[in-house]
Amino acid sequence: MWRRLIYHPEVNYALRQTLVLSLPVIVGLLFGQLQHGLLFSLVPACCNIAGLDTPHKRFFKRLIIGGSLFAGCSLIVQLSLARDVPLPVILTALTMLLGVTAEISPLHARLLPASLIAAIFTLSLAGNMPVWQPLLLYALGTLWYGLFNWLWFWMWKEQPLRESLSLFYRQLAEYCEAKYSMLTQHTDPSTALPPLLTRQQKAVDLISQCYQQLHMLAANKNRDYKRLLRAFQVGLDLQEHISVSLHQPEEVQKLVERSHAEAVIRWNAQTVAARLRVLADDILYHRYPSRFSMDKQIGALEKIADQHPDNPVGQFCAWHFSRIARVLRTQRPLYPRDLMADKTRRLPVIPALKSYLSLKSSALRNAARISVMLSIASLMGTALHLPKPYWILMTILLVTQNGYGATRVRIFHRAAGTLVGLFIVGGALHFHVPEGYTLSAMLVITLVSYLIVRKAYGWATVGFTVTAVFTIQILTLNGEQFIVARFIDTVIGCLIAFGGMVWLWPQWQSGLLRKNAQDALEADQDAIRLILSNDPQAPALAYQRMRVNQAHNALFNSLNQAMQEPGFNTRYLEDMKLWVTHSQFIVEHINAMTTLAREHTMLTPDLAQRYLQSCEIALQRCQQRLEYDEAGSSGDANIMESPETLSHGALSTMEQHLQRVLGHLNTMHTISSVAWRQRPHHGIWLTKRFGKTTLQ
Repeated sequence: MWRRLIYHPEVNYALRQTLVLSLPVIVGLLFGQLQHGLLFSLVPACCNIAGLDTPHKRFFKRLIIGGSLFAGCSLIVQLSLARDVPLPVILTALTMLLGVTAEISPLHARLLPASLIAAIFTLSLAGNMPVWQPLLLYALGTLWYGLFNWLWFWMWKEQPLRESLSLFYRQLAEYCEAKYSMLTQHTDPSTALPPLLTRQQKAVDLISQCYQQLHMLAANKNRDYKRLLRAFQVGLDLQEHISVSLHQPEEVQKLVERSHAEAVIRWNAQTVAARLRVLADDILYHRYPSRFSMDKQIGALEKIADQHPDNPVGQFCAWHFSRIARVLRTQRPLYPRDLMADKTRRLPVIPALKSYLSLKSSALRNAARISVMLSIASLMGTALHLPKPYWILMTILLVTQNGYGATRVRIFHRAAGTLVGLFIVGGALHFHVPEGYTLSAMLVITLVSYLIVRKAYGWATVGFTVTAVFTIQILTLNGEQFIVARFIDTVIGCLIAFGGMVWLWPQWQSGLLRKNAQDALEADQDAIRLILSNDPQAPALAYQRMRVNQAHNALFNSLNQAMQEPGFNTRYLEDMKLWVTHSQFIVEHINAMTTLAREHTMLTPDLAQRYLQSCEIALQRCQQRLEYDEAGSSGDANIMESPETLSHGALSTMEQHLQRVLGHLNTMHTISSVAWRQRPHHGIWLTKRFGKTTLQ
C-alpha cells in the first residue's frame, strides 16, 4: 500500500511541490518572520515555469542561469522604474532580449516566461524594500529550490523515467485492446480509426518523452538506469509489433465468418493488454515482474492459421502475437539496438542569436507577440489607474500556450477557476479565521491543488487563487479589497491573451499541415529505401522506423490543433484528415516491414529495385501534389507512371505490404488534388510554391 502511495506520480509530484513551497513558510513562522517566508515561497513559482525541476545532466548549470536571469530581470526593473522608464518599454525590452532562449532549445525557451514573471513579481516589491533585497530573495530562493529538488531526485533517482515508462506501457495496453476489439464492431473507418489513431499518437508522444529524458539524464552512461533502458527497448519492440497492420478488411471478414478467429484474436489482445498493465505497475512501484506465459492463446491462434492457410490474416496475427508473447515472457528486447541519437536542436548562444534576428524566426515572432500583449496590459493598467498591473501581466503569461486550442482551454479554466476561488475566499475572509488555522488550510489546499493540477487545471486554479488571496491578506491585511479587482484583472488578462493568439502573428497549425505532410513523406521514403536495400541493419531500421512514427505524429498533432482553429475551411480539414488516416496506414505497414527486414525476409534484388522505384514514383507524385499550388494536375506530367504489374503468382508478406503502401499513396495523391481546391485563400496560403514559404 505504501508503495502505491509514495510512488504514485500525482502524489509524488504534489508532495514535492507542497514541501518546497511550505518549508520556507514554516521556517519563517518559527522565527517570527512569516511575511519573509511567504515572499520566499513565491520564487519556486518562477522555477517551476522555467523547468528548473527537470532532472538534467546539467542541472546546476541551468540552476545558475535561471537564478541569474531572475535576479537580473529584477535589478533591471527596479533601476528602470527608478529612472521613470515606462513599464511597456521595460517589458518589451526584456521580452525581446530573452526571446533568444527559444532558439537555443525548447527547455531553455521556458526561461522567457519564468524571467518575465520574476520581473512582474518585482513590480509589487519595488519601492517597498531596498534594491538588493529582491535580488537576494531570487538568488536564495532559486538555490533553495535547486537543492531541494536535487535531494528529492537523489532519493527518487529513477522516478521521472519510471513514470514515463509506466504511462507508455499503459498506453500500449489501451491501444492493443482497442485495436483488436474492433475487428467487426465498426465497419466504418471514419468512426473506428480516429480513437485508434489518438491512442497510437499518445504512445509515440510518450516514446519521444522517454528519449528526451534518457538523453537529458545521460542514462546510457549510468548503470543505475540499466533495467529501465532494457524496459524501454522492450517497449519499443512491443510498439513495433502492436502497431503493425495488414489492412485487408475483406480478408479479416472472411476469416471471422469461417472460424472463431475474432474471439481468439481478442483473447490474445486482452491477455497482452492485461500483462502490459501489470508491467506498468511493476515499473512504477519498483517491483520485479512475475512469470508470464500465453502459450494457450498463441496455440489457438496458430491452429486457426493452420486451418486457413489461404488467408493471410491468421498467419499475420499469429506471427506478431508470438513475437509479443516472447518479449513479454523474457523481458528482453528481440535484438540489441542503439538508442536514437539526441536530435534536439540546441544551438550555442552566438548562432542562436543570428537565427533569432531573422524575420523567419518563430522565436522572434513569439517574443514580439508576448511583448505586445504585455505592453497592452501595461497601458490598460494605466487607463484603469493601476500603477502596477502585475495580476493582469501574470495572467497573460500563465494562460498563453504554444497553440490556439491550448490557450483557449487554459483561458477558460483560468477564468472559471479564479472566479470560483475568489467567491470562496470572499466568504471565508468574513469569518476572520485565526492565522494558524489559515496557514493549515493553505497547506492542505496547496497539496490537493497539486494533486489534481495535471488533470484538472481549472479546479487546481480554484485552490491556487484561494492561497494567493490568503497570502495577500497575511502580507497586507486587506485581502478583501483585492477580490473584485483580481477577478477583473484576470478577465482582462485572458482577453488580451486570447486576442494576441488570434490576431498577433498567429502560427496557425492548418498552415503547417503542408510542411508536416512533406516531412512525413520524406521519412516514409527514407524508410522504404532502407528496408529494400541490400543489407538493412537493425539499428538503422529501428532509428528510421521511429523517425517515421514521429514525423507522422507531428502531422497528426498539427491536424488536431488545426481542427480547433477559427476561420478555416472545414471541408479542407476533413479531406486532410482522410489524408492523414492513409498516412497512418503507411506508418503501420512500415512498422511491419521493418520487422520482416530485420528477420531477413527479403525480396530478390531485381524485385526490390522495381518496388523501390514504384514507391518513389508514388511518393514523388504526392510530394509534388503538395508542393505546387495549382488546382489541376500540374507537375504530374514529368513523373513516370508506376508499373501496373510488379510480380506474378502468390505475393509474399513483404510484397503485400508494399502493394498496400502503393495503394495508399495513390489515394493520398487523389485526396490532395481534391483537397487543394478547398484550401484557405489567405495569408501564407497565397504563396505559390511550398519551397518558398516562410513556414517555420
